[in-house]
Amino acid sequence: MVYRSALLAAVLLAAGCGAHGGGSGSSAPSAPAAAGASGAAAADTALGEGPRITLSPDNVHIEYRVYGHGDPAVLLVHGWACDENYWHAQLDALKAHYTVVTLNLAGHGASGGNRSDWSMANYAQDVAAVARAIPNPQLVLVGHSMGAAVALAATPLIGDRVIGVVAVEALRSVGQPPLTVRDIDRRVAPFSADFVGTTRNFVATSLFEPGADPALVQKVAYNMSLHSPAVAVPSMRALLQMDLAGLLPAIHVPVYAINSDLLPTDAARIRRSLPDFHLDVLDHTGHFLMLEAPERFNALLLQDIQAITQRAAH
Repeated sequence: MVYRSALLAAVLLAAGCGAHGGGSGSSAPSAPAAAGASGAAAADTALGEGPRITLSPDNVHIEYRVYGHGDPAVLLVHGWACDENYWHAQLDALKAHYTVVTLNLAGHGASGGNRSDWSMANYAQDVAAVARAIPNPQLVLVGHSMGAAVALAATPLIGDRVIGVVAVEALRSVGQPPLTVRDIDRRVAPFSADFVGTTRNFVATSLFEPGADPALVQKVAYNMSLHSPAVAVPSMRALLQMDLAGLLPAIHVPVYAINSDLLPTDAARIRRSLPDFHLDVLDHTGHFLMLEAPERFNALLLQDIQAITQRAAH
């Protein structure tokens, strides 16, 4: 079982699909408290902050939150079976400089689940819908794991307002041959058969480095297993089927990546498909590096956003 999990982890991490914590009704480890009384909500509104809702083109309501002020706006896109709370350790660092927007993709967090096609293209439309509701003239999209693939797919939909993308724990498979239908079926099958057991085992044995905080490992594994299999399983299949080779020629902005050293990232191979690609590797971390080492991660994220912003100004 450990060998099978290791193989599956290699494929999903390469594709940018980790087994992330959270799901509808669940929250990330150490997530901030929800908005309180109506007075506090009114104060948030006066500051231009707080929860909002927009509609995706297929009429699914998408919940998002706005923090801070400044340009560009930084849109944080969560990963598979996750939610906006997984970015809680980045909010203070980012909103001190930028407008920050967190969102819940359809079927995640408090967003609607009235969708039957859980494709990356539809998730990209969720991000584009939120982008249309944000007045900032320039946007940086930041995506974790599956969220990075979604952010890339959303970039052509949003257009020139996107000045750069930061991919977190993603893009390792760029330039590799696509998976066969048989390979995808084999990797998805255990999740279809026993979603809770398979996902908890997968997270605990494959997505953290040895010596990781056991409380964090347990919390992420438990939260991810609470997600709806009716959303998570087809989303995993859609991600593994995604044609990155067909998408990347439409990306005309710099792409920065912050990956862990859990698996190697072949930057030279990626640059053959994505010439404006820049990589940072955060050592001694796993798939949830923004939770595992937030101070070190935040420093790299701020550095990448600053580099993107400076390049857009010239």
